[in-house]
Amino acid sequence: MLTVHSENELKLTADVLVIGGGPAAAWAAWAAASQGAKVIIVDKGFLGTSGAAAASGNGIMAPSPENWDKVLSERYRVGKNLANLRWIERVIEKTWLSLPLVESWGYRFPKEDGESVRQSYYGPEYMRVLRKNLLRVGVQILDQSPALELLLADDGSVAGAKGVQRQHHRTYIVRAGAVVLANGGCAFLSKALGCNTNTGDGLLMAVEAGGELSSMEASNHYAISTAFNATVTRGVPFGWASYTDEAGNDLGGYINGRRDASFLPNALMKGSVYARLDKATPEVKAVIEKSHFISFLPYTKAGIDPYTERVPVTLVLEGTVRGTGGIRIVNDQCATKVPGLYAAGDAASREFLAGLASGGGGPNAAWAISTGQWAGVGAADFAKSLGAHANERVTRPAGQVGLRSPLAGRSPSPSSPTSEFDSEAIVHGVQAQMFPLEKNYLRSEQGLLDSLAKLETLWQQVQGNPKQDTVRDVEFSRRAAALTAVARWAYFSALHRTETRSEHIRMDYPETDPNQRYYQATGGLDKLWVRRDWITDTMSGDKPQSVYATPPVITTQITPTVSKL
Repeated sequence: MLTVHSENELKLTADVLVIGGGPAAAWAAWAAASQGAKVIIVDKGFLGTSGAAAASGNGIMAPSPENWDKVLSERYRVGKNLANLRWIERVIEKTWLSLPLVESWGYRFPKEDGESVRQSYYGPEYMRVLRKNLLRVGVQILDQSPALELLLADDGSVAGAKGVQRQHHRTYIVRAGAVVLANGGCAFLSKALGCNTNTGDGLLMAVEAGGELSSMEASNHYAISTAFNATVTRGVPFGWASYTDEAGNDLGGYINGRRDASFLPNALMKGSVYARLDKATPEVKAVIEKSHFISFLPYTKAGIDPYTERVPVTLVLEGTVRGTGGIRIVNDQCATKVPGLYAAGDAASREFLAGLASGGGGPNAAWAISTGQWAGVGAADFAKSLGAHANERVTRPAGQVGLRSPLAGRSPSPSSPTSEFDSEAIVHGVQAQMFPLEKNYLRSEQGLLDSLAKLETLWQQVQGNPKQDTVRDVEFSRRAAALTAVARWAYFSALHRTETRSEHIRMDYPETDPNQRYYQATGGLDKLWVRRDWITDTMSGDKPQSVYATPPVITTQITPTVSKL
């Protein structure tokens, strides 16, 4: 990888390497350092300003203890029998106990009657405080340093990672006893606010190392935005909107007094839709303009009064960022199937918290805080178990596609690509399959098969020679491979869940099947696979507990071009 610059490679060692730069990564690095571990954190951007959390404010699912049962029941209901009560409860509790720490580090929550109200955070300040705290406890931060592949020891355990440093135009390698992947989900470069760093790199790295993904069918979350500035995806203000078509006809969208979640996507597939925030009272205006101020910047710049004027709206794909799918975690410390590899935040599957529904906003913020700490402690414990010679292990890089051609050294054949593949064209090809509502929101067997066939062609293209003249070339080639891989896993999983449940909508299977109480694990590179991990209920006190049960593999690779399974 980028051998022309190999003589300038930066080489570092740590007990724990954290990959990512959002809240989950910051909490993981702090938790590992609190266990006495030497920690390095590498971020694609600048830790503190990059990522979805730093871009604006967010709620936090951190109810006071007297409300835990109420929130617990509501989250389980939203998860439609796929969420896990024990995990929801431990996320709520861990988050509630953690927020006073943020305050002690310098974050100022608002006060009511002299008491701190820790129900939301202002993203830029929250991330500034987290970064300052990491530096205080001795965590080494490498900004502008995207990690591109994991290192594996001879026994299959993770032993670090390799990446590039943009500003220094060089590669780097960090040897570590354990690694935490907390580098977000995948929004497919849709320009959703703060999400263009979320390109699925961690998911690809995990699978290459032998890990698994889960609930990848819940990868199609769309968020509302103004059409003239389709990037700010904050939906709360639109709760007070009326919607009309091009001619000004009221589109309604209410069922039993509540707006149907499918109303807007269905309306947009028929034509232009306009919104006016005319249902907001003066009191509501004051609250939403303060808590969601960034949502009003596009209006201000365009000289629009959103309360009296109609504005065109659209839906922007946020994929797995506000969806659910991600790396499958296998225990309470957020370990993956691969020894020494842990996952946290949006990089991990949030199925325990949300089933196949979105955990966007408060639940995902709590998930980042809690899983970040569990993964950080787990990684520190694993690194300690290896002893003093952990970083002397013989290692090999796990990455392949988008970094080095598997065809190198072979005699070229008519079907094998010999020239460098076009990263930008690959990205556009993936987006053409993932962005359209009629493909990704309203799914069907034939539509999924058609898209999988096109994605398979793109996957074959990224098997070719990646352009590697600069560190940016290396990063973009790898990014194209990750986006293609995530799209294939998402649609392959969607193809095999033959029901409609939460955000996963199958037009050919419009009902929720009560017998499909399982998580779908998936993985594979050239050959994709899915497996049903059935859920059984046991009793703990007076609460049912969802439990992982892992049967043998029951579904294997199909050829995406066939019309029937």
